Amino acid sequence: MGAMDGFGKQAFTAPISSTLTSFDIYTIGSGPPVILIQEMPGIGPEAIAFCKRLADAGFEVWAPHWFGPLGRTSALNAVRMLCMRREFQVFAQNQSSAIVDWMRALCLHVAAVRDVERLGVIGMCLSGNFAMTLIAEPNVWAAVASQPSLPVGAPGALHMSDAEIEASRAALDAKGAMRAYRFKEDPLCTAAKFGAVDSAFNDGAVRVVTNVLPGKGHGVFTGHYDDTPGSPTASALREMIDYLRARLA
Repeated sequence: MGAMDGFGKQAFTAPISSTLTSFDIYTIGSGPPVILIQEMPGIGPEAIAFCKRLADAGFEVWAPHWFGPLGRTSALNAVRMLCMRREFQVFAQNQSSAIVDWMRALCLHVAAVRDVERLGVIGMCLSGNFAMTLIAEPNVWAAVASQPSLPVGAPGALHMSDAEIEASRAALDAKGAMRAYRFKEDPLCTAAKFGAVDSAFNDGAVRVVTNVLPGKGHGVFTGHYDDTPGSPTASALREMIDYLRARLA
């Protein structure tokens, strides 16, 4: 538990492909709830620091733990994730991974236990597309897709069904545009990915504000975050926090 000192811990159980499945949730902070969805490298020091920055900004962070050791990242996490075939279908185009249904249940749970009408979700890398799907949930009023990278091997596709895209488009029309971020030279979340986002959502109306940061990094708010005042990532974090505050007020 050393890596997660200062966090609360609870288990949450919901169906995945009709099978009840439990994962631990770590919480920190107080204020409007924001669910920070696990990225591919795992919950390492950079992701933990991101949780604490959000908590310092006045949010209660809920961080599901799906795979890998806490407090460090590991190349083995890719193997762990690929072995979770019931939960993740990372090569699939035009459909979400089954774990999105578990996330939908978690969104309802957080809204109920905190008695709030609005909460936020942040997806990164593996889970970036999940945020674009979850904005359609009734209580999700803010969504951030940072370096969305699925489906694997199809940079010009989205990890969403046509029905999910239509539901998210309608939700964004009602709730206002969500945010997406990537580095310009990111080899995983490329210009083709943001082109797919624009094609799906930004046809005349801007439903997803796409922010492209200079450089070759990948983890905008974690692995390649630079907290130097005025840096592109620090400016992106400030913009994202302002967006979350406005939507969840």
